[in-house]
This record gives sequence, structure tokens and C-alpha cells, in this order.
Amino acid sequence: MSFPIQRMRRLRRTETLRRMTRETRLSRDDLVLPLFTVEGHGVREAIGSMPGVSRFSVDQVVDECKRVFDLGVPAVILFGIPDAKDGRGSGADAADGIVQRAVEAIKRAVPELCVITDVCMCEYTDHGHCGIIEAEHVVNDASVDRLAMTALSHARAGADIVAPSDMMDGRVAAIRGALDEHGFEDTVILSYAAKYASAFYGPFRDAAESTPQFGDRRSYQMDPPNAREAMREMELDLQEGADVLMVKPAMAYLDILSEARRRFDVPLAAYHVSGEYSMIHAAAERGWIDGPRAMEEALVSIKRAGADWILTYAAADLAERLGR
Repeated sequence: MSFPIQRMRRLRRTETLRRMTRETRLSRDDLVLPLFTVEGHGVREAIGSMPGVSRFSVDQVVDECKRVFDLGVPAVILFGIPDAKDGRGSGADAADGIVQRAVEAIKRAVPELCVITDVCMCEYTDHGHCGIIEAEHVVNDASVDRLAMTALSHARAGADIVAPSDMMDGRVAAIRGALDEHGFEDTVILSYAAKYASAFYGPFRDAAESTPQFGDRRSYQMDPPNAREAMREMELDLQEGADVLMVKPAMAYLDILSEARRRFDVPLAAYHVSGEYSMIHAAAERGWIDGPRAMEEALVSIKRAGADWILTYAAADLAERLGR
């Protein structure tokens, strides 16, 4: 009773039929654009390892936010690169820090844009690690205290969402406690809940100037072969007060994202990271693939696996394509 009664190609015959039967739809509302902000004025500096991505001074990042909001991108996530770094990452929670000033300026200029801030120490420490160092070891609890103060400073500046990306144990609870204690109980926490020690972060570390000066991050970021552990991390972060959970990277960890979608009835984000983004551009530059189609296909796969939000450097370009 199968062939020729059932012909699967019937519903693929025309573009209209394909649109009418499409199961997964990528929307501009799914997109979050990562942005790098630096000191100075009038700075718009291209990042060589990330085609189409730049570092912006505060005045320029405001202009970029206006542009992408007009394209329909609802949110950005900010990464700050200070001029001065030290062992404690002192600039991370400074009231006049680079991210804090950028948040204030963006919210004045584009109040309806959702501003997310990355909460981590790696961009602010001279050793490049995500926390406080003692005897060349990243100590957990002292790092958590610094992260909570950093998140609080971002909320005071006007951030809608704070996003701890450090992978210290207990940091979500500490951040939630600090926010609630100081009257920011409505500030959302987007937890990098399952962040893997991945090889796909290389271009980001160039952009953020955050390469570790010794060792690596495998003692606190997750081991790539582990899946069950990711579910434990997510469950713990929910118990500690996270509102949204993130999987990072996205494409190499679609199985983790899919399992999280099955288990957790909360919004899920996935980070289409720098290496995943740049390798598509690199292949397209060599004429090996159709770059725009491959990028859209990659992001559809992330949506199909269960992501509600996709953090991607392609957000603005894709928003233009989806708007046509």
C-alpha cells in the first residue's frame, strides 16, 4: 500500500508547497547578535579571523545597535575589552567599565532593544582565565563572589539579562542572590549551563583578547564527550534560579540541545560560536560552498534541535535575508 500511492515528493514539487509544509521556521525573533566593545571613540575595527565582525567603541556600538534593531534583531549580547587588565579582573564590575558604559548608552538610544551582558572574567584578567587564580589554579568561591558583583554592576547599568559564562559552581545562585538583594529581582539570568571546553572558540579569543596565558579551561568548562553531565549542570542552574539555559557551542552539540529540549520546559539558547561561524565563511571564500545558504542551514539545524534563541554573528545578515 506504499508506492505509488504514497509519493513523498508530491509536497516538495514547488516552492509554495515546500513553504506550506515547512516544519521548522527561522525568525528574526530567534536571533541574538554578539557585539564586542572597546575603549576609544570612532573605533570600528574589523576582526581578521571573523569575517564581517568588528570591535566597536561605545559610540559606534550604539550605532550598530540602532542598525540591527531596525533590521528586526531583538537582542544583542555585549563583550567588553578594557584597556587595562589585572589578576582580579578589576574592570569587570567597575561602574564606569566598558560594558557598563555601553549598556547605559545603548539603553538610552534604543530602549526597546534587549541588552544581554556576558558575565565572565576572562576579558578582564591579565592571565586570561575566567576567575581568580591561586597557585595557577582557578579557585571557585572567590571567583563566584567577583562574578556576582559583575552581574550586579551590569544590572545597575540597565542590562535586561545577565549571562554568566564562566562555568564556576554555584555562580547562578550567587548572582540571583545579589540581584534580588539589591532590587533587581526582575533581571533575567541566562546561564551558559552546558559550556564545553571546545576547539571552536579560537576566533573569539582573538576578538576578545582572552586567550589563557597558561594552561587551559578544561578544569571548569565541560569535557566534550560528556552528555549526562550537561543535564546535571542544567538542572542545578535551574534550581539556583536561572531563567534561560544555554548550550555552547551549538552545531557540534545539537544532541545536547535536543535532549535539553526534551527534558526542560524553559527557554533554551544555543551559541553558534566563532569557529562554527568562521569556518562557513572560510569555505565560502574558497568557493567550496554557498555561504549564505550554508549559514542559514546551520542556524535552522540549531532551531530544529530545540533552541528558542540563537546567538550568532550572522544575526544581522540573516535578519536582512528573512526580511525580504
